[in-house]
Amino acid sequence: MATTAEYGLGDQTFPRGWFMIAAAAELEGTKPLPVRYFGRDRVLYRGESGQVYLVDAYCPHMGAHLAKNETSFVIRDNEHVQGESIRCPYHGWRFGPDGKCNQIPYSPQKIPAAAKIETWPVIERAGCIWMWHDPEGLEPEYDLPAFEEYEQPHWVKWDLDRLGELNSHPVEILDNMADRAHFEPVHGNEKVDVFENDFDGHRVVQRLRAGHRTLQGDAPLETDTWYTGPGILQSRMSGQFPSIIMIAHTPVDDGVVKVWHALLVKVANAEPTDEDVAMARAYQAAACAAFAQDFEIWSNKKPCINPMAVQGDGPVGKLRIWYRQFYNARARAAEFQARVNGTHVTRGTLSAPFEQKVA
Repeated sequence: MATTAEYGLGDQTFPRGWFMIAAAAELEGTKPLPVRYFGRDRVLYRGESGQVYLVDAYCPHMGAHLAKNETSFVIRDNEHVQGESIRCPYHGWRFGPDGKCNQIPYSPQKIPAAAKIETWPVIERAGCIWMWHDPEGLEPEYDLPAFEEYEQPHWVKWDLDRLGELNSHPVEILDNMADRAHFEPVHGNEKVDVFENDFDGHRVVQRLRAGHRTLQGDAPLETDTWYTGPGILQSRMSGQFPSIIMIAHTPVDDGVVKVWHALLVKVANAEPTDEDVAMARAYQAAACAAFAQDFEIWSNKKPCINPMAVQGDGPVGKLRIWYRQFYNARARAAEFQARVNGTHVTRGTLSAPFEQKVA
């Protein structure tokens, strides 16, 4: 693996944006969950109200981990989470959702002002927990996707595929958005009539029209795929069962990411039947198998610091310029956007009939 500095992406080691950090189902009751992202240990917990909070993992008193404990009587007596606060299992110091210590159970002394832990914004949506990460500590500059179909009739909700950690810098994953040339050898695509990209601020879009042997044989498939920021991909797919892929990847450490895959599938019944759900799960497995073809490549390749570009590859260089906006101060984002914003057509146009093949 290679680091952000080796790729020359910017001044910041980790990108700015919304990122997935857990499946909502991983937070069972009020049991805190230890997580590690962006080179730091953190703790996710659900308050008694059901609200989810993300805080630094270590107590400022004597450094105990707030979640990695099973034997302390703080845990055994069900005092780990009280209301919306979390208690340290070592000495019982309690911290509110604002990160400030609000109780030291054995001391009459006024609570020190420094007795606080860092917190980060989180949103629970579409069965996932998402955090806003910004090295500058600023408020979100764009909204988390709404994932509207997740709660709408006719759509089978996804069951998240947890793909674990990948020893790869996330820039290698983003490259796929502009990499037209990999579709035939990796996914068995045929008749790639259309491949184009839109760069638009914090979004990048890929439009593809081709056969896709992994997903539906030789039948034509149209996809409209986009990243909202640097870590959340969605892809609308046509075909017998309209569907929406979600792929999320989040840096764990510099050069290591955690990855999830999921699929929403539209069915005829407003309230999906057991048969509908079974079909959707089979279709999600096929979509995950297609993603696994990419995953295997990333798992076994050396870092590509400077792609050896040739005609027909797609605008990978432009994509990397677009990506740099998230690794530099927010004040510079417009600088990188101005260099790439617009549409780049690698092959064909969406107005062409599917059978037409344009060199």
